[in-house]
Amino acid sequence: MSQPPTYRETVAVPWYWWALGAGFAFSIFLAALRFFTPAIGLAGAVVTMLLIGLGLVAYSRTVIRVDTQGLWVGRGVLEWEWLGSATALSTEATRDRTGPGADARAWLFLRPFLDRGVEVAVVDPADRHPYWLVATRHPERLARAIEAARPARGGDSG
Repeated sequence: MSQPPTYRETVAVPWYWWALGAGFAFSIFLAALRFFTPAIGLAGAVVTMLLIGLGLVAYSRTVIRVDTQGLWVGRGVLEWEWLGSATALSTEATRDRTGPGADARAWLFLRPFLDRGVEVAVVDPADRHPYWLVATRHPERLARAIEAARPARGGDSG
């Protein structure tokens, strides 16, 4: 039986993205009224909202979790053996690490509605990514969860 994750966060789009989608669908309805019947306009608005909704749901499916295997971000996993230190970043530090202070080789999980993140060092010399930068709503909690769940390293094997 596997243990439940010590940290789990679903990165969903904010509510106002849904409001913008609904507003766009309503504008389709109003524009269609100019040229078509109200039924056609309503059908266009419904189809538009369904497509927008499907896109927003798909974009909101990413789960960040820390469990016995390591750090998971969506389908990507950084196993404990290769997971280095985790540092919660402020808004300014996150902006720097995605801009002028970025390493082009880094593995990035970014969302435009999240302005803070966690930088996780990768200690695998064969991995081309020096670190993972993971956008999250709770960078301090994620970094603490990584450090708290980390298995003991090394030790004497003889």
